[in-house]
Order: sequence, then C-alpha cells, then structure tokens
Amino acid sequence: MENNRLKRLLKSIKLNESTISMILGALVIIVVGVLIFNYFRSVETPKEQEEIKLGEVKLVEEEGKLVPEALPKTYQVKTGDDLWQIAEDFYGSGYNWVSIAQENNLNNPNMIYPDQKLIIPRAAVIQPEAAEMTVFGPVIESGQYVVEKGDHLWGIAVRAYGDGYQWTAIAQANEIANPDIINPGDILTLPRK
Repeated sequence: MENNRLKRLLKSIKLNESTISMILGALVIIVVGVLIFNYFRSVETPKEQEEIKLGEVKLVEEEGKLVPEALPKTYQVKTGDDLWQIAEDFYGSGYNWVSIAQENNLNNPNMIYPDQKLIIPRAAVIQPEAAEMTVFGPVIESGQYVVEKGDHLWGIAVRAYGDGYQWTAIAQANEIANPDIINPGDILTLPRK
C-alpha cells in the first residue's frame, strides 16, 4: 500500500523512478567531489612540511653540555614565528628562546617581525628541569626551609619537589592566608609524602 502511494505521488508530480535515481546519483557525485576537493586542499605538500620542520636537531657534546651541531646560523623570521618555536626548531628546547633574545639584544622578546634576521647562537640546550633549578636555586631536600629575601612559594616548590604547582601544598601545610606574602626568616614546613 505504501508503494502504491509513492508511485501515485511520483506520477502526480510527473517524475518517474529513473529521473529520481539520476537526481540522487548526481547529488552523490557532487558530495563526493566536494569531499575529495577539500581533502586534497588540506593536505600539505612535502615542501611546506620541510619548511615547517626546519630540519632535525642533531646534538653534540661540548664540555659536558649538549649543543646543536649546525649552529651558529642566521634565521629570517616568518609570519607567525615566536622565539619559543624558533628555539624548539633549532635547539629542540623552547627554553633556549633566552639564548636567541640575548644574542640579538632584543629589548622585547615578544616583538619579532617577519623578514627580521636573527642570529641563532651556538649555545647549550636548556632542559626544563635544569632551567628551573638554576633560576630558583639549589634543591631543597629537608622538611623545613627558612625563607630568604626574594623567595616565593612557586620557586620553593620547584626546588623542594621539582614541581612549582606544589606551592599549594606548602601554603596549606603552613596555613598561609596570602601566598604572595612570605617574609625572610619565616620557617616553612615542606610536607613530604
């Protein structure tokens, strides 16, 4: 009964099954064509991929430190570049943005411009753990710490736990109401698990 209704409807609008099949087939071909076009438009060419990678970083040991073999070099800034990404490309570590900024006497490292030429110096690769430890001081291994001038909970947590986010544990253990205010001479308990 349902089939008969459909046939009557098609006869009333003067379409037969072959016409409808052709219309549906054309729609399928158009949809597939659009999908294929979008796929190939989004695929990068090998040359584009090569430019983004800038090559793999090969490290050599010099005086007990790892240094990229192909440096120093001059690099021309591209649109969208930032020092962190450039440092990752040349050193394998974004933390070396400091090396690039210092070598090029950049007053504001956040302001680099397309076509600007930067000298990428030959410098030791800065590892995240090493960078935090040298910035904040020596490792704290005891369960207590006497606050020194210039200390803050983040730096103390990095030195004590290797994780700055543990500052909350220190604040809670010492019932610190305002974590931005610690005074030289304060004795902090550093909870150990």
